[in-house]
Amino acid sequence: MKPKFVCSLIAAVVLVAATALAQASGGSSPSTSLPAAPSSAGDPPAVATNPGGSKLAAINIEGAIFASNEGQRDMDALQKKFQPKSDELKSKNDEIDALKKKLNTQGASLNDEAKADLQRQIEQKQKVLDREAQDAREDFQTQQNEIGQRILQKMAPIILKYAQDNGVGMLVDTSNPWPQGPVIYSAPVDITKNIVEAYNAQSGVAPPPKPANATGSKPAGGSGLGTAPKSTPSVGSKPAGTSTTPPK
Repeated sequence: MKPKFVCSLIAAVVLVAATALAQASGGSSPSTSLPAAPSSAGDPPAVATNPGGSKLAAINIEGAIFASNEGQRDMDALQKKFQPKSDELKSKNDEIDALKKKLNTQGASLNDEAKADLQRQIEQKQKVLDREAQDAREDFQTQQNEIGQRILQKMAPIILKYAQDNGVGMLVDTSNPWPQGPVIYSAPVDITKNIVEAYNAQSGVAPPPKPANATGSKPAGGSGLGTAPKSTPSVGSKPAGTSTTPPK
């Protein structure tokens, strides 16, 4: 996902956290408590304590949003919405590939005028395809961001509540992996899974159905959309943590 979206996510969390802390200082307190998710003896702790006594934790906010049942559901719907456009772009790309193949296989037998005309067709069609693909990617990204912002408004209080209930003095967002972000390793103190489980319980959104041919669940930390056939522009980028199938 674009760094701009990550920054906006962080800003939203900070805003919600500041509001909640201001309310807490005024005497109000949450009416319910979110206990820490249980862990087996072999699992790493959800939070770690530094020598000074303050607890540290990390969360992939972007991943938590789109790994939630609601995030997966809405991204599935978004990708289905863009499937016709993705198919259209693929069709146009196939047409360009056919013209390129014709130029490569028949170019030697074509006169200069016919060859130049074929090259112009390829260039013009490629420009149109590139422009349409860019527009589709931007539209997809905008709507993806809207999904993320909407879910974050509801998830941010859960993140803050979890941190307060577990005595977390510092919470680091790992949405941007190293070297783009400062965090190199955070598995022992990562609370992303805990937040996803807490949000799913509160949202009431059921897990999306698995495909009939699925052999197992996909990892929550998927790296993004799969690529379309070679040289075909892809419509959009899937955020980290989603397990949806990308447009072809």
